[in-house]
Amino acid sequence: MDHFELAFTPSASVYWMRDDFDNILASAHFSDRTSALEIRSTCAVNTSDLEPFDFLVRDYARTYPFAYEPLHYFNLAIYFAPEQASAQAPLRRWLAEYFREQPEDTVGWLFALNRTVHQHLEYRPRPEPGIQQALTTLELGTGSCRDYATFLIECARSLGIAARFVSGYLADLTPGASEGRSMHAWAEVFLPGAGWRGLDPTHGIFCDSSYVPIAHAVVAESVNPVHGSFAGEASVVARLTTDVRVRPVCDDPDAAVPIERWPVAG
Repeated sequence: MDHFELAFTPSASVYWMRDDFDNILASAHFSDRTSALEIRSTCAVNTSDLEPFDFLVRDYARTYPFAYEPLHYFNLAIYFAPEQASAQAPLRRWLAEYFREQPEDTVGWLFALNRTVHQHLEYRPRPEPGIQQALTTLELGTGSCRDYATFLIECARSLGIAARFVSGYLADLTPGASEGRSMHAWAEVFLPGAGWRGLDPTHGIFCDSSYVPIAHAVVAESVNPVHGSFAGEASVVARLTTDVRVRPVCDDPDAAVPIERWPVAG
């Protein structure tokens, strides 16, 4: 990241810290009374033309199923544990019904798993806060990007693959890709030799340089973009929206591209 700036209106005392997963967090404290709060985050990110399949997997993990080395199991233990134990049996039944064509090579197998989730769920933005648990997504058959990611993670873990949640931005600047510019969430799986590799079940693809990760965690609730509390009249209702804008720095500096306006929970 070449540049990063965080500004608050009204002004705030900001303290920086790191969480358990080395994500950098800003804690802001306000002393002024106000009827509105604005948080403006600006950053410049260098990306490369990343080929999503440009990686090597250790020989023993090239075909699925495979067994992680004991040290990997030790280091990655929290990424194997299901978040919702009660969902494991229903998920396996769902996978047995829909995830039928399974390639032998691990990368192809993961691609097929990702596409299965993409094809058999219906995308539906959810302005309300919170993450749908995998069992709820299974019952409804619908969810937002954060719900798709959580669902894929639970599927992967139930099948013995280490997986984690990622929050960030999808900033595809190619012509005609205006729908691919927004706040976004996806999953990462750990492949021996290749490390953490991104999978986007919302679009059914492996992640490339259009994806800008901001934070990752075992469970989605750990990386909410903004959360906190305020004191005010009992009748006051807090409402938070976001406005994401993306532009190529190397081109026209005035050509900012407005992105779809989302509630913070979207």
